[in-house]
Amino acid sequence: MNIEETPLPGIGVRRELRLGTGRRVGVVTHRDGHTELILSRVDDPDTCAASIPLSAEEASALGSLLGSAQLIAQLAAEQKDVPGVTTHQILVRPGSTFAERPLGDTQMRTRTGTSIVALLRDHEVIGSPRPDEVLKTGDMVVIVGTDSGLLEAAAILQSRP
Repeated sequence: MNIEETPLPGIGVRRELRLGTGRRVGVVTHRDGHTELILSRVDDPDTCAASIPLSAEEASALGSLLGSAQLIAQLAAEQKDVPGVTTHQILVRPGSTFAERPLGDTQMRTRTGTSIVALLRDHEVIGSPRPDEVLKTGDMVVIVGTDSGLLEAAAILQSRP
């Protein structure tokens, strides 16, 4: 998909993409820093049907929300042609041994041979988390590995003290 970028003199920049339906959805980033989510009309793709102002925090959360689904789909697509390797998501539940502890404490790669490639937290994607990243209750841990390694990883993350 191509993202079209259009300078808006005196306003800022519009970035949008054309959907399969012919509609356009995009973002206007104003010179003063505020952002609007825009959607074109079905009958006239050059006319705005809806404009939703977003705070910086809302724009970031929306981007992460959309990006997390894309990340999971991309990881799944990349590993589909690699026999024996899959992607799995494991929830850090209340009372988990590793909730509120650094990721490195799990020793995941050493113990299971799996790799933690992302954390999904409060509509945010933390890609390639560092060992000092603290796991939080409610985090969705995205792991790549073999089926047996993923079973071991789930047991580790869902263990209780």
